[in-house]
Amino acid sequence: MSTVDMGMPILIVDDYKTMLRIIRNLLKQLGFNNVDEATDGSAALQKLRDKDYHLVISDWNMEPMSGMQLLTEVRADTKLKELPFIMITAESKTENVIAAKEAGVSNYIVKPFNAATLKTKLSAVLGNF
Repeated sequence: MSTVDMGMPILIVDDYKTMLRIIRNLLKQLGFNNVDEATDGSAALQKLRDKDYHLVISDWNMEPMSGMQLLTEVRADTKLKELPFIMITAESKTENVIAAKEAGVSNYIVKPFNAATLKTKLSAVLGNF
């Protein structure tokens, strides 16, 4: 029996509309339908402060506020600091991974990825579903 709430609100953040659509579709395939989106870090931060999300999936490379800056803001916010945060990056460079870990990322996904990879990463953060 799954302990994961499939109806939980998830915020996806990417400045590339096509990527938002891809992530939304993958989440839908996995059974998550309560998905909001933001196209940059500052918009995401505003949404996170206005609504109680259970998970953030954010791209790393965004302008003007990057996913890394968003993560830093989230971890510095008393209300948000425990929020599961998954970073998507096109680069699997070790120093990036280390930097994200040090900043408190819950998990990261390297592009391109599919539903199976997303499920594995989500399960590691949320528990099995």
